[in-house]
Amino acid sequence: MGIYDGKHPHGMHGMQGMQGMQGMDGMQGMHVVHDGPREAPPLVLIHGSGASGSSWGPVVPALAGRYHVVRIDLPGHGRSAPARSYDVSEQAAGLAAVLDELGLRPVTVAGHSSGGYIATALAEQRPDLVGSLALISSGPSPDALLPQPALLRALLAPPLGPFLWRVRSDAMLRRGVTAVCNRPVDVPDDLVADVRGMGYRTFRTVLRENGAYIAERSVPARLTALDVPVLVVFGAADPRWDPSSAHHYDTVPNARVEQLPGVGHFPMLEAPEPTGELLLRFAATTR
Repeated sequence: MGIYDGKHPHGMHGMQGMQGMQGMDGMQGMHVVHDGPREAPPLVLIHGSGASGSSWGPVVPALAGRYHVVRIDLPGHGRSAPARSYDVSEQAAGLAAVLDELGLRPVTVAGHSSGGYIATALAEQRPDLVGSLALISSGPSPDALLPQPALLRALLAPPLGPFLWRVRSDAMLRRGVTAVCNRPVDVPDDLVADVRGMGYRTFRTVLRENGAYIAERSVPARLTALDVPVLVVFGAADPRWDPSSAHHYDTVPNARVEQLPGVGHFPMLEAPEPTGELLLRFAATTR
């Protein structure tokens, strides 16, 4: 695994006790960013489809005060290399390999949206690695998906999709993020840059594989088969997944479901303080 030093665009946040951030090319070509003291308990953050570790930026300063925060760009996203397959279980296996190389276990894993599926698959494959699991805006099953905003439909569907993808402006990329938010947000510049780097076919493939994972078996059913503490966070105004579907997780033993009033699909951008507080409280009670 080659390691290179590199500052991340978010900088050091001026926090005491934080290590210098590093990018790493792991076994799977995944880009890794570290925040907070390396000796602290590890908290792994996994982004959703089309995003990157930068999408967690606003909550990182609060988390890194108490945890070794590890953000990983999934294959084909952000600064990570494309993969031959975007199958959820294979992505989870690649993530496990990176965590093994870093010597991190057990970890608290938090996944946003479809990142929650990768986190769940990781817990399915490697219960020795995952001590607790937080899912943020992770739809439980395909029937919970709402009609998507017009801009996202246009960007993804032929015949316009491939053309629009090539001519996307920064403003259009920002609108793509805010289209699933319910509050005004400042989309981080590094997230816009990371989203710009993703290929159209890769994004379509990722969405298809994520859909196949939850169609095969719902996330609550998968979690019920695991013996792991779970936190589920949903925006009560999520325009991507039916907010009431958060209660599908009520059937999961050891699960706590929290809804954030007035928040859409991106709690980390729309409500970073309450989102960070929920994660901190959850990680502290499951250590």
